[in-house]
Amino acid sequence: MTTRTPEAKPAVGAPDRPELPPVPPHQVDGRTVILDEPVRLGAEGRATAEVVRMLRECQAQALSVRWTLDAVEPPSWGSTAQDSSILRSLYHLPPPAPRPGEPPAVAGWREAYAYGRFFYRQGPDFLVIKDRRDPAASARFILDHPELRAAFHTCLNPTPLDALSGTRLEAVAMLADERIVLLADRWAVTLPPRIRHWPVPYTGI
Repeated sequence: MTTRTPEAKPAVGAPDRPELPPVPPHQVDGRTVILDEPVRLGAEGRATAEVVRMLRECQAQALSVRWTLDAVEPPSWGSTAQDSSILRSLYHLPPPAPRPGEPPAVAGWREAYAYGRFFYRQGPDFLVIKDRRDPAASARFILDHPELRAAFHTCLNPTPLDALSGTRLEAVAMLADERIVLLADRWAVTLPPRIRHWPVPYTGI
């Protein structure tokens, strides 16, 4: 069942413009974010991580996104079983518009996308993560170890692996194994958004 994105109602005193990362370049038209240029995924780690962060923050704020996938690089990304698994890690994020010659996994992204497939909630000393990107293998994670929580929060901003300490690097690797963090050319970015707009009924996600 596809869950419709709830209508977002700004809080009293909240700014009209959503708070979004400055990159990639984009425009905001009401509740729709439009990326200025076609996006390449996989070619350059930081650029890929920045796009993922933008899509994640749009999802967190229940914003619609209009964007185009220019290419998926390397060329096999999305073609082999392993590379398709990488793209399936993004199925909770707003998918790109259709384009000729795209990998089958990108079309699968549009078919599988639904609001609230993957998100986290913040507790006082823990995080709860709900993962329904694959409905046949839903998962729920509780991060209560300080180093795992710290790694999760660190990678909310795209982070080069070379900047991480030994224990933080190990924690990021553990999160990446569970597809909670995406690794792209030695850059890491946290995947699930923090949902701020809940559907009715909220149990829909």
